[in-house]
Amino acid sequence: MKVIETALPGALIIEPQVFGDARGFFYESYNKARWIEAGIDVNFVQSNVSRSASGVLRGLHYQWPNPQSKLVSVLEGEVYDVAVDIRRGSPTFGQSVGVMLTADNHRHFWVPEGFAHGFCVLSEFATFTYQCTALYDPKTDAGIRWNDAALGIDWPISAPLLSDKDGMTPLLADVPPERLPMYEA
Repeated sequence: MKVIETALPGALIIEPQVFGDARGFFYESYNKARWIEAGIDVNFVQSNVSRSASGVLRGLHYQWPNPQSKLVSVLEGEVYDVAVDIRRGSPTFGQSVGVMLTADNHRHFWVPEGFAHGFCVLSEFATFTYQCTALYDPKTDAGIRWNDAALGIDWPISAPLLSDKDGMTPLLADVPPERLPMYEA
């Protein structure tokens, strides 16, 4: 497993070692011992799979309080995946990082607590999987507008298909401070 740091400390790209031949391939999508060696000791409590059509954008989602870290990847298709640091007081507050996740590159993206997360589908469809460190809590579910100019996200689509909920999320600057996590050094 190869761990690649991004411009946002804590948000990591994970490249598993893939073994393949003409019959197909195999890789470990998660191995607790290897993650602990990489400095990440977490317990996953919920696993989700979603399938989305081309042009769908989901996000930017987070929970607060009761935050979740997520390990995300694509089983079919390709997505542009984004994490945004929304921790008040963080030196990288409001900054984002994006990564291409595809069925062919087998990459995973680690999105830690305190980050909003979203993705857009670039293929005909995408099957997306994510492991979460906290259960989904509808009472603490929150979001930030996908096209908030202050975030400077360079989405590869300009007119995405959004849920009603995602179409009504606030700009980061309009989120009350108590609805955002605090940065802890």
